[in-house]
Amino acid sequence: MKTRYLLPFLSFSLFALFAGCDKELDSSEIVDVDTELTGATKYIISATPIGTTGIADYLLTTNSLDSGMVTTQGNGIEQDGSYRYYLTHRNRFFSLLYGQGNPGAVTTYRLDATGKLNKLTNFQTETVQLFAPVKDDIFIAKIPRSGNEFSSFFRIDARKYQIVGEKQVNIVKLAGNGERAHFTWATQVGDKLFAPYMSIKGAAPDVFGTAYPDSSWVAVYSYPDLTLEKVIKDNRTSYIGAYFVNGLVEIENGDAYAFSYASATNSGTPSSKNPSAVIRINKGTTEFDKSYFFNVEELSGGYHMAGQSYLGMGKFVVQMYAQPKSLAGTARKFAIVDVINKTFKWVTGVPNDITRTTTINNYAPKDGRTGYIGITTASEGSYVYVFDANIAVAKKGLKVVGGTITAINALQY
Repeated sequence: MKTRYLLPFLSFSLFALFAGCDKELDSSEIVDVDTELTGATKYIISATPIGTTGIADYLLTTNSLDSGMVTTQGNGIEQDGSYRYYLTHRNRFFSLLYGQGNPGAVTTYRLDATGKLNKLTNFQTETVQLFAPVKDDIFIAKIPRSGNEFSSFFRIDARKYQIVGEKQVNIVKLAGNGERAHFTWATQVGDKLFAPYMSIKGAAPDVFGTAYPDSSWVAVYSYPDLTLEKVIKDNRTSYIGAYFVNGLVEIENGDAYAFSYASATNSGTPSSKNPSAVIRINKGTTEFDKSYFFNVEELSGGYHMAGQSYLGMGKFVVQMYAQPKSLAGTARKFAIVDVINKTFKWVTGVPNDITRTTTINNYAPKDGRTGYIGITTASEGSYVYVFDANIAVAKKGLKVVGGTITAINALQY
């Protein structure tokens, strides 16, 4: 198998792109290199050193997530700046700095023929709150929570490392109810971009509160021109996903399942009367399927979902808040959810003193059975836990010494 690597060193109006080279090159000087892949996989663990505050993650590589140990001590690639977020696309690894209102860096990596992680580029962009792989792009969005009424959409070519499209979206007009639409995430569904959003007040003292806790919305955009086609609406549950937590997944048959954590609040108090549930958008449609409703809260005995990781074949590892009827705390319970057959089963083998889990950056080979989630406990530190959906059991895998796991990704070489 061959993959095509494009190694540009470009300059353009919004990004300054550098790769350890003094001379800036234009797009006519893109270097095109063919590289044979061996079929091997290397896993990338992002971890924050223990006992540090505001210190950047280290990128650690390993050949297995099922066992063994890696350490942050004298090992790994230190990231520049704290609050980094990660994704892989087109066999590249992207590290994005959340600049907390200031410009943020995007750093890209790939594996060489020996499995070593090498930096390709580093460039500046605006702080973004959303990033997702869409077709050959990385789609990113800057979403103001107050003040400015426009969200900025950008398309970054995942092979050329340059902006290839931009759009401004009036999020107050999109909400249409006096509040503002705050996108929770974005997902490619078919050949379109589906962007679920929550309605928020966007004003102190209750910026993320809402007067509309019992509805869900998904904005549908054409791609790549990012023209709004419609907004899909439903009133059987609350908004889809959560702040910085994905809630919409397209499965292999083209259907898209939307997870509502029913976490809407008003003045800091949970306010949705609707349950934490899953609803569906059938392949090729832009409406919620009114015949499908999966009430996870009811099946679980009153627990709310807090996140999901797709395993393939309609099966998910779902993170649940630790107590029924609660949206509080960092502790989690876990369950296996089959959205096709509407089944729910609690996972055993998970520790009970959890202080942190990985959410948007978990790994699964999409075999319908296996998932890998980083779990940190007060008593034993950070491990990659291996989830088996067939028997609803989790067990310890790779141990990370000296660090708290923040993300798990994989690349081929």
